[in-house]
Amino acid sequence: MTAIATDGNPAADRQAEKKWRRRSLAALAVLLPLTLAETSYDSVREWLHGEDLVARDVDFGRSAPFGGSDWRLADLRGGKAGRLPDRAFAVIATFSVTIGDPDLQRLWLGCKLMLTDATGRRWLPDFISGVSLPDGVMNCTSAIFSGARKGDVITIGDTFIVPEDAIKTIRPAVGLGSERPWYLRFQRPPK
Repeated sequence: MTAIATDGNPAADRQAEKKWRRRSLAALAVLLPLTLAETSYDSVREWLHGEDLVARDVDFGRSAPFGGSDWRLADLRGGKAGRLPDRAFAVIATFSVTIGDPDLQRLWLGCKLMLTDATGRRWLPDFISGVSLPDGVMNCTSAIFSGARKGDVITIGDTFIVPEDAIKTIRPAVGLGSERPWYLRFQRPPK
């Protein structure tokens, strides 16, 4: 006995079976993409919140609200220093940050200073023997646990190793966990 009861007519049975097969294939064409979208939604959401994908450009000398505080590029300088490979330069980027919301452990979790260039490459902070941050400059982690209060102005910075071909187009950037997928990308200081 078949799942579809007909009058015992074999032609009608084949016709009904073809009809249900077409309906099943149409349902599969609709349900498969919906199932994939539903099962990947959380993964895509987590990926978006873990990556700095969308830049908010900030002119040099201007500040921008980000992660409950106002960020401004204070300085960008570089040159040959320490034991660097050929055609590599040390770069120090510093930011002046006016604290708005002092809950930095929540708002700045995943704080990441970086450099980007015109081709989209990124460089994260790196240790450079013989190169240190200027006095009074903290890295992201130190700033998060510094106990800064509303209205305090702190200086955050880090050191980077950048290839020679990127020096003319690098731009400092800041990413914070509470703001992802957005990040701030600052214009270089005028020459």
